Amino acid sequence: MNPRFAHVINPVAAPSTSDLSIAQPVTFESMRAAQHYARSSFEVELYAAFFPEDERIVPPHYSKLQPLDRSILDVKPFNEPRKLPLIRDILERLYQSSDAEYLIYTNVDIALVPHFYIVVAKMIESGCDAASITRRTISKNHLNPADLPLMCAEVGQDHPGNDCFVFRRDACKEFDLRHTCIGTNFFPRVLLLNMIVHARNFQLFRDLHLTFHLGDDRSWKSDKFADYLEHQKGELRAVLQNYHRAGKLKDHPLIKKWMDKNMPRAPKWRRATRFLCKQNVIRGCI
Repeated sequence: MNPRFAHVINPVAAPSTSDLSIAQPVTFESMRAAQHYARSSFEVELYAAFFPEDERIVPPHYSKLQPLDRSILDVKPFNEPRKLPLIRDILERLYQSSDAEYLIYTNVDIALVPHFYIVVAKMIESGCDAASITRRTISKNHLNPADLPLMCAEVGQDHPGNDCFVFRRDACKEFDLRHTCIGTNFFPRVLLLNMIVHARNFQLFRDLHLTFHLGDDRSWKSDKFADYLEHQKGELRAVLQNYHRAGKLKDHPLIKKWMDKNMPRAPKWRRATRFLCKQNVIRGCI
């Protein structure tokens, strides 16, 4: 039986000077095209999570989730105020609105190739129940959504970041996401950590041509957003500590890397996870 997908993004009513004003229409059209491509095989539900002031740009082919009513600015103050949503709020609304077996979150500037959902369904059929799919970075030679076929034809360059996430609905309810916000660095690590911990078979796909981004601007890396980065790092440490205390960390390369960088004084975690793997308490270890 083919899975059902519920895919959510966070549209923003960006000013004309923002790259999002160009990227979002491409994303909207690419998701509509991919949904249409898969329609004869299985159902794909498209959802939008948004603040009330952004509702006007949500396309009609998206189901609207309950409007977001808080941002990272309701958690703590920052030097450069940015109304960034909490990923927990987005996923909770999606979970409550859809009973699809698999949930997908992508950044709003990430576009899909038409066969995206077909390939993801094949991944699941092969045994993968959680996946991160990294994007290709293409040129800005074509910016009009009508030129989507030309954009998809560009192979582009691979990119190390994570911005497309697929996971089981029943795993989502167990996620510990704290006050991690989207739109800045380290958010993907918190979501990936949760996906790995609760997956039976997590896969990281870095060499597939399934999603793409126009250009490679990284405005979020500016020093003026350093306090957001520190907040996100703190949330990652808190989630690592929570799962470490609960004995749920898996012996996975990404978790090892994050533990070494964020909890260098917790050397016993490796021995504990390896022992549990040998005892078959933790599944999906490598």
